[in-house]
Amino acid sequence: MIEVRHLTKSYGPKKAVNDISFTAEDGQVLGFLGPNGAGKSTTMNMLTGYISSTEGQAFINGVDILEDPIKAKSFIGYLPEQPPLYFDMTVDEYLSFVYSLKKCRLPKKSHLAEICDIVKLNDVRGRLIKNLSKGYKQRVGFAQALVGNPKVLILDEPTVGLDPKQIIEIRTLIKRLGKNHTVILSSHILPEVQAVCDRIVVINKGRIVANDNADSLARNLSADHKLVMHIEGSTDEIKKILDSITDVERVFVGRQIDERVYEYHVEAKEGADVRRDIFRKLAARNYPIIMMRSNELSLEEVFLKLTTGDEYGGAEKIETKFDRLEKGENNK
Repeated sequence: MIEVRHLTKSYGPKKAVNDISFTAEDGQVLGFLGPNGAGKSTTMNMLTGYISSTEGQAFINGVDILEDPIKAKSFIGYLPEQPPLYFDMTVDEYLSFVYSLKKCRLPKKSHLAEICDIVKLNDVRGRLIKNLSKGYKQRVGFAQALVGNPKVLILDEPTVGLDPKQIIEIRTLIKRLGKNHTVILSSHILPEVQAVCDRIVVINKGRIVANDNADSLARNLSADHKLVMHIEGSTDEIKKILDSITDVERVFVGRQIDERVYEYHVEAKEGADVRRDIFRKLAARNYPIIMMRSNELSLEEVFLKLTTGDEYGGAEKIETKFDRLEKGENNK
């Protein structure tokens, strides 16, 4: 596991990382997100022992990275954003070199063969690394991180340069490795983080601004005040009922879903939960609710809201579905 306690890194008066604490448990894939300049890379460099912290501690499998760096690093497999490759070596020569560098004690031939099979390098093992495509170079970088079967994997943008099929394969591999390893995954591809990670830590301006799973982050930040529903029955009558409910601010009728079933968009006052009132009033008039869900933020909107203060990243607000529906109603 990885445990970070009050970690701080200062460059003169500037604190690149400011008193952060979090834990990545065994068998967990933790996504580490942050905008450029947030302190994400600095944190990862401290976790791997590449740079020292100004204050605080980082424990790798119970070992302080500063107190016993050699032992702590022996538990880590690290894939930086730019893989540390020797281009004039073949893939086999390079992995053999890494094996010796890490003083690995696992059976060399079978261990390296297993790694090459896992990351799909069997077809290029005899080729010079400089002649490989960017995607294969990334795979070689991933392979070196797996040498020695480390308990902790720290992966910085592991799918950069891969084609869609390779990305899916690497994501599947990360999820599989996460069952028996502690994995920290840094990525700018938010759907990738959502697909792979059990938990997400968001850092901004050197501080942690969120530490939760993706669904909880979306639910907590969305405030559950916008609902999308499919309801069967007379649209005029249903809209009147929804409009009459206390704390409902706006109701719009959307597309037709099925015979006599339409989509309804309901916006309540922020913080208000109108779901029970909606159910009771529609049930009393025998109008079945086929589907109801909260209009939660996407992970991208969550990330922007946490790091910029709004889900639009400081840019001009994009016209929402409510806005388009309202315009449509006003034009009738």
